Amino acid sequence: MKEKFKSLFGNLNKSYSHFEEKTPKKNGTLKAFIIILIFFLIAEYFTLTPINLRSPDFVFFLAFCIILFIGLRSLFQLSFDKINKIGLMVAALLIVYVFLGELASSPIFHASTYQKQLNVDKKADFYKDNEKVNYQSIPVVDKDSAERLGDRKMGEIVDYVSQFEVDDQYDQINFSNKPYRVTTISYSDFIKWFTNHGEGLPAYIRVDMVTQESEVVRLKEGMKYSYSDLFFRNINRHIRIKYPTKMFENPSFEIDENGNPYWIAPVYQYKIGLFGGKDITGAILVDAISGDSQYYDIQEVPSWIDRVYPSDLLLNQLENWGKYGKGYFNTIFSQKGVLKPTDGYNYVALDDDVYIYTGLTSVSSDASNVGFALINMRTKEAKYYAISGAEEYSAMSSAEGKVQNLKYTATFPILINAGGQPTYFMSLKDSAGLVKKYAFVSVENYQIVSVGDSVAEAERAYYKLLSENGKVKVDIENKKINGKITAIQEAVVNGNSHYYLKIEGYKKVFIAPISLNDQLPLAKVGDIITIEYVDDESSSETISSIVFK
Repeated sequence: MKEKFKSLFGNLNKSYSHFEEKTPKKNGTLKAFIIILIFFLIAEYFTLTPINLRSPDFVFFLAFCIILFIGLRSLFQLSFDKINKIGLMVAALLIVYVFLGELASSPIFHASTYQKQLNVDKKADFYKDNEKVNYQSIPVVDKDSAERLGDRKMGEIVDYVSQFEVDDQYDQINFSNKPYRVTTISYSDFIKWFTNHGEGLPAYIRVDMVTQESEVVRLKEGMKYSYSDLFFRNINRHIRIKYPTKMFENPSFEIDENGNPYWIAPVYQYKIGLFGGKDITGAILVDAISGDSQYYDIQEVPSWIDRVYPSDLLLNQLENWGKYGKGYFNTIFSQKGVLKPTDGYNYVALDDDVYIYTGLTSVSSDASNVGFALINMRTKEAKYYAISGAEEYSAMSSAEGKVQNLKYTATFPILINAGGQPTYFMSLKDSAGLVKKYAFVSVENYQIVSVGDSVAEAERAYYKLLSENGKVKVDIENKKINGKITAIQEAVVNGNSHYYLKIEGYKKVFIAPISLNDQLPLAKVGDIITIEYVDDESSSETISSIVFK
């Protein structure tokens, strides 16, 4: 046995001596560097990693490239010299740098700093901030319904259907002081891209979340930069080439006040330790048509932009605000005063900005909310309303129970002030995802719920229920007028006929669902009518009743 081991080690020693005796080849370093440089550029083209030592992904990638360089250099030079040892040490230090940086940036050391990243106004007055609800700014369709409406509208454009398809992004924005969801169209496949990319994408889609009207907006000049574009006109790659060191989130699609298309890429930095406390520090605006771009610091972002802070980042910071108020270890042991956002969220349009809305509940998950949060997605202004009551999914179930025979499903609600009471407002959809009814549910008592075919009808029924249940008497500002029809136009909204009326002596547009009166299809200019509606001081009103003279 000893002889076998001697023979084995003898052969290994000879092989090693033979390797040592070989003369190192020239230009091994240059060859290895060129190969690694080509590999780096190809990998960067596909991964789009920011070239920034504050990016953990880049540091790991850099360490991998160094190790690969060492391996190739050793292979080419047939030696493992001092330079390779130093390179290996640098790669190891980079990996340790990431692990220690992640550890040092964790909440266990910085719980208080994480908790204060979101400055929440705990003294916000819900009734003052929401003195009167404007139903012209309340979205009645969610993202799923918007997608269906947009797809249906796209299907009507024959020359587009064969070449393009609709993206499922549908970001919510404010446009002309009303909530809309907007999305781009995209090339159906590589062949369609090849034949159409010279002109760019010819249109985008916007869906009015109040009236449920969808529109394919044709552009004079096509959008050359988008997610569906290939090579250097892909929007992420276009931004990375222009800003190689900046760390940015996925761009969202928005339109300015004139309807021009832009991409908005939030730029972030880590504010706690090396790799903790991600926060938005600015935004890159890219003209979707020309590709012209400009970076703005967070304080200088144009006011027409609605979405600078991503939803998941705001919800994460809100979660930290509710979790770390009494330190890190309190979240593990006593959990005193620990709050968490509810599972769902929605968007609210206020003062020409978009706010993300969600409820806050205790960690015990007792099916009730202790309050609500509204966060501005452009400025990160955050408000907390200490209003206790049913959590959103209980309210949704209560509304669905009212129409259980129809098997409608409720959208995630938004919080409004209806009749001086904190109220959940939601839409009820059929199996096809189309909005059929509307519901109001009391936050304090989710057994108080009203459902109607129109918002006005559901609102009137809700106010009646509030009075019957001993709540503060509600002044619903119900108006009744007589007049002559001066203009009438029918429109199909989400599969249902609605009639838009102008009445002599009134500047408002009055909207009447066909379910109000069987005579509506026969109505004409000159007819005398009596209508009732709840006046919310908007430019158009939904009629709750109509009588023909």
